[in-house]
Amino acid sequence: MVSLKSNGDSGKLILRAALAIMILFHGVAKIIGGAGFITGLVAKAGLPPALGYLVYVGEVVAPLLVLFGVWTRAAAAVIAINMLVAIFLVHMPQLFKISGNGGYALELQVMFLAAALSVAMLGAGKFSVGGSSGKMN
Repeated sequence: MVSLKSNGDSGKLILRAALAIMILFHGVAKIIGGAGFITGLVAKAGLPPALGYLVYVGEVVAPLLVLFGVWTRAAAAVIAINMLVAIFLVHMPQLFKISGNGGYALELQVMFLAAALSVAMLGAGKFSVGGSSGKMN
């Protein structure tokens, strides 16, 4: 009989990989298309536009760290912060809306946020470069 406890590290790996890969798609799009859209939104919010370049940390560097399981908790926290900023800068008008198909308008953003918070709380598990007892895992 397989213990549910023994599947915990496999579940952490699946959660980490899904979160990291999905966020990386957004990061690659920023690498290809540039961060001009984000720096414009940051400037419109009254902040220094250069802060918009932190999107590369939140959507490229942090997801790679999460994927490989290195400084996983800190990297997942960076992704969560990145999602909060994205919701604030881009999606505030949709915050209390239902989509045309009956779902929550921000379900994808909230799912990314929830997954990032979960990984930050759970750590990487044993299937990671850092290992279950590795630094910040």
